Amino acid sequence: MDFEALETIRALKYRYLRTLDLKLWDEFGDTLCPDIVGSYGSPSGGRPLEFTSRDEIVEYMRGALGGNIITVHVAGHPEITVDGDTATGSWCMEDTVIAPDFEILIRGAAYYHDTYRREDGVWRIASTGYQRIYESHQSTKGIPGYGLTANRWAPESAGHDS
Repeated sequence: MDFEALETIRALKYRYLRTLDLKLWDEFGDTLCPDIVGSYGSPSGGRPLEFTSRDEIVEYMRGALGGNIITVHVAGHPEITVDGDTATGSWCMEDTVIAPDFEILIRGAAYYHDTYRREDGVWRIASTGYQRIYESHQSTKGIPGYGLTANRWAPESAGHDS
């Protein structure tokens, strides 16, 4: 068993999610193969989203998750199989999306199914997609006592990293 590859792939998936949530688009793109195939979608989006390149995925995420939208993705329970310079992985993922301008809170869970490829000694995601277990949304206006007390992406919060 290639334990070094397993740990590297775990770190890769965690970096993919971290850089997505922190809107570090160059670093996010670096987790992906140039010819990645991506399949995303959810009931709130209203349609499946299919991509066939790193540039398409990064451009979409930059536009869809820009502004003051908050996302948090947490993945665990990895099941990874390494076969030389390729690997497959399954991950349980929970996500939260807060869109203050639309006064909406979205929560969900899914299972990611990824493939990975090692080129020139570097592992990247070659394909990714997920199947939703559930997704729910609610208006933040309808949550008694709801208040967003911090938002890294809000203009009034600029420069106040902690």
